[in-house]
Amino acid sequence: MEKIKNLGWRVTMAGLGINLALGILYTWSIFKMSIKESIVAGDGLFNWSLASLNDPYAVCCLVFAFTMIFAGRVQDRLSPRITAVIGGILTGLGLILISFSTSWISWIIGFGIFTGMGLGFGYASATPPAIKWFPSAKTGMIAGIVVAGFGLASVYIAPLAIFLIDKFGLSQSMLIFGIAFLVIVSALAQFLVNPPDGYVHPQTIQNKNSTANTSIDFEPGKMLRTVTFYKLWIIFCIASGAGLMIIGGVAGMAKHGMGHMAWVVVALMAVGNASGRVIAGILSDRIGRANTLFIMLIFQAIVIFSLLFITPAQVMLLVIAAMLIGFNYGTNLSLFPSATKDFFGLKNFGVNYGLVFSAWGVGGFIFPRVSQMIIAYTNTPRMAYILASGLLLVGAVVALTTKAPATEPVIKIEEQPEFIATPVPEET
Repeated sequence: MEKIKNLGWRVTMAGLGINLALGILYTWSIFKMSIKESIVAGDGLFNWSLASLNDPYAVCCLVFAFTMIFAGRVQDRLSPRITAVIGGILTGLGLILISFSTSWISWIIGFGIFTGMGLGFGYASATPPAIKWFPSAKTGMIAGIVVAGFGLASVYIAPLAIFLIDKFGLSQSMLIFGIAFLVIVSALAQFLVNPPDGYVHPQTIQNKNSTANTSIDFEPGKMLRTVTFYKLWIIFCIASGAGLMIIGGVAGMAKHGMGHMAWVVVALMAVGNASGRVIAGILSDRIGRANTLFIMLIFQAIVIFSLLFITPAQVMLLVIAAMLIGFNYGTNLSLFPSATKDFFGLKNFGVNYGLVFSAWGVGGFIFPRVSQMIIAYTNTPRMAYILASGLLLVGAVVALTTKAPATEPVIKIEEQPEFIATPVPEET
């Protein structure tokens, strides 16, 4: 039999590079700051209301999450290379579009819809081919490395964006980013390739702690009829929503306490975000996905609850809390794709994880708004912190009860018994 050259690490590094470009989403606060300064200055460039500042970002998150479902299907049926190229083109076109207009609707269409779709296609293409080249015992580690790029991106994009905006202005900066990311993602896409059908890694190890079941390949419809899917979805919605809700609040606290040095907190959050993805992935390979989720959710609840006792003046405590929150939030982005692969198989991994990932979009859209409503009503974030901590504890309990589904779906559509006519006695 002809020996197949393992391209696993090449594919993994290409996926990491693609996510390093797509992580521009986490740099929205820099763009928003520039738009807000224009609105406050009244220079006529951005005639938006201050209440609409987050609209393009919110739309982008929702479009990103739900595009993952369709993009995952394209990745499964066509190839990760084609999927990534589509992602690079859409991301680049979205950024290029907003470079030619400052209107609110243009940014909704460009950044919100086009770039959101591009992120969905690009993100869906990176992880599946990488984990297919490695044994099940390394699924968490490889998934963590690939998605770490998305979390780490703001470490370099944020200062680069500040430099470009100061030198060329916001619109020209978007043009530069758009062209650069279109070229970079499309080029890296050429290194994404699936292993041949039936490929098995020579060092495949049956890890007794692994939740993987390589004999299972769930179709999306079949997956949607399992309790496991809904447990994963609920946990992901809570974990991502609570994390994103608090991250915004901590950034605001940092600005009050650190002034222009607040970017340090944002950068450390990004480092924590990226490292959490890798470390949680490796840990889950050893002790299982559900056990790792339980630990991380409890840890996140404790850290968020501790914010009740930290003031903006306690800079060091704030920096530590921010990094830990970023770390815990990042763990979700490696644990859930790994759990999806373990529980539902690789054949339909792209679309299956797209369906699971929709929880990230829903959580990220709803939780920050609920938090903002609480803060507006109570004039303090304390109740938001308590709510987030409580929900994370609920998620931890659900995680403990999450197990690999049976081969047959447990949620079945009841069949109606066949109607058998019985003779009716004639009236006498």
